[in-house]
Amino acid sequence: MEHAVNIDGMELVYKRPQTLTDTPMHYCPGCGHGVVHKILMEVIDELGIQEETIGVAPVGCSVFAYDYMNIDMQEAAHGRATAVATGVKRILPQKYVFSYQGDGDLAAIGTGETIHTVNRGENILMLFINNGIYGMTGGQMAPTSLIGMKTTTTPFGREASTMGNPLKITELVAQLPGAYYVTRQAVYSTAVVRKLKKAIEASFKYQKLNKGTCFIEVVSNCPSNWKKTPLEANEWLEKNMLPFYPLGDIKVPK
Repeated sequence: MEHAVNIDGMELVYKRPQTLTDTPMHYCPGCGHGVVHKILMEVIDELGIQEETIGVAPVGCSVFAYDYMNIDMQEAAHGRATAVATGVKRILPQKYVFSYQGDGDLAAIGTGETIHTVNRGENILMLFINNGIYGMTGGQMAPTSLIGMKTTTTPFGREASTMGNPLKITELVAQLPGAYYVTRQAVYSTAVVRKLKKAIEASFKYQKLNKGTCFIEVVSNCPSNWKKTPLEANEWLEKNMLPFYPLGDIKVPK
């Protein structure tokens, strides 16, 4: 947040960070991606690291993240963002590096890259957006879809006996020795957005310590594929997603 006084008699309490472009976003109304983009860019702007930050975005709803983030960005193949981010960080260790991935990308096709990146303790930030569904490709079941959740590939609801249980990838990576800071946050209200911002800021500061991987899961919504209004989606998230994906720190630096 930036504060200034007396602009035509009014106080300026917010302005777009210079790290966020003025490009209209393609995300569906009510989608959490736009909020996460704004918070992420605010942190980079406030820390003064715009010229020192490199982001990696793969395939998925976030594939056009480079249109909105006024920093150096690199595309990656589906599921391979952390592999690309690892290469960038090893070549340019002085830079702040992050990957920005959805659940289908990070926890399905990219599961191998995710596990091994964290296990090696690569000194990057992994931002993981979990809306429990494949958003861009039509609303199919994702590894994070809840039991009983209806999707285009589970029209009668997900069943554990045939489709397995939802994957708590964040708790899984927290057990790895290379994980330095692991937390689960959300963006459905002002209060939780503030907590997410603090987690992102802490993660960038931890990166300078060279102690290992920072991993932030963001429990988000998908109004279009959930077939709900934005308000209904947020209410459904609170009632159904959070009991299974509770918010808070999972692994913190000692």
